[in-house]
Amino acid sequence: MYTFSNRLKLGSIILMAVGLLGIIGGFVMAPGTVEEAKAMVAAHDDGHEAAASHDSENSHASAASHEGDHSASHDEHLLDQLKNRPWAALYVAAFFFMMIALGVLAFYAIQRAAQAGWSPLLFRVMEGITAYLVPGGIIVFVILVLSVLHMNHLFIWMDADVVAHDELLQGKSGYLNPTFFLIRAAIFLGGWIAYREYSRKLSLKQDESNDNSNFKMNFRISAAFLVFYLISESIMSWDWIMSVEPHWFSTLFGWYIFASMFVSGITVIAMVTIYLKSKGYLPDVNDSHIHDLAKFMFGISIFWTYLWFSQFMLIWYSNIPEEVTYYVTRIEDYKLPFFGMVAMNFLFPLLLLMNSDYKRINWFVVMAGIVILAGHYMDIFNAIMPSTVGDQWFIGIPEIGAILFFAGLFIFWVFRALSTVPLQPKRNPFIEESRHFHY
Repeated sequence: MYTFSNRLKLGSIILMAVGLLGIIGGFVMAPGTVEEAKAMVAAHDDGHEAAASHDSENSHASAASHEGDHSASHDEHLLDQLKNRPWAALYVAAFFFMMIALGVLAFYAIQRAAQAGWSPLLFRVMEGITAYLVPGGIIVFVILVLSVLHMNHLFIWMDADVVAHDELLQGKSGYLNPTFFLIRAAIFLGGWIAYREYSRKLSLKQDESNDNSNFKMNFRISAAFLVFYLISESIMSWDWIMSVEPHWFSTLFGWYIFASMFVSGITVIAMVTIYLKSKGYLPDVNDSHIHDLAKFMFGISIFWTYLWFSQFMLIWYSNIPEEVTYYVTRIEDYKLPFFGMVAMNFLFPLLLLMNSDYKRINWFVVMAGIVILAGHYMDIFNAIMPSTVGDQWFIGIPEIGAILFFAGLFIFWVFRALSTVPLQPKRNPFIEESRHFHY
């Protein structure tokens, strides 16, 4: 059985503590008045007062009041952007680590439903990672509840005054309303967590069973769960990510977010497996298992790129104003993270993992994994930040603090879960095939 070392435990707690200080610091440093906001922007831009971002002006144009002084409206909008920044940084990091666990859960369910023979040795690793879905999902849900309670302005459609002046949002109010929004979120999180807990229970019971009834039940519920997952994941991506910019939509968005969470989840499976193997806890896992995980990392990275380009190319080529503004904003105000994300999520995996031999080199896979995870954090960053903080973005204390806190919580929760049960299933019908997996 894996032993959660004191060194790893202490390291994760330190990460959480430092990250929490950064999160608190982000909220403390947020401006409270228009004057503070203008002074902050002037200092940051070396004496130049920043205009409100092009993205926010487009996405909020129909919501902006035509009454009163335009300058005062602009200043209030700037204040809202800067007050949003610590909330947005917290939300991006919370969602990113939650989506890793959800991506692993989808991969695990696929392996169960496909009755894959190569992967049973990795099931305990996957089950350990998906344990984070409970605290991670609850934290995201709490942020959504606080948004509904108007503690922040992440979702402009939650503001009744905005909706009152926006015919488009009024037309969507039957779907985009706070009560229905939270009900959907609770159903999705409840379904994901319920499957994870029940599948894990059946997996452990199979080890002590004299037949394969638990294995067969796990197969059936995994197949059913995948139907629920595909529907709920798509709607979740519309609700939690796309609705921060409610005037824009993409029919590919559900698949796009799925590809991001799927490759991130598989990458973390590979990295945790390599770590445990290096410590001697997974002696039967061989380079062929790592090679297969790296193939998925490579293949899903290409799939993500296909979806990214398809979404970008069609919208850019059609040049419809209400659609293309999404990319105009990101190219103008987020040039480095926007194009850097494409390099990290496509070029680096392509160059690092194309060679089959490199997929068997553990440190090489870890290096590629770090780049992939950083790239997909930037993917979520690019999806959320332009619509919530406009051009007032920066990778600073709130962003780094949130990343450190959730990374520490993720490491602590995952490795704590891994330490509670044996890392190798005993009675999975395909365990011998997995143990002798070579090619």
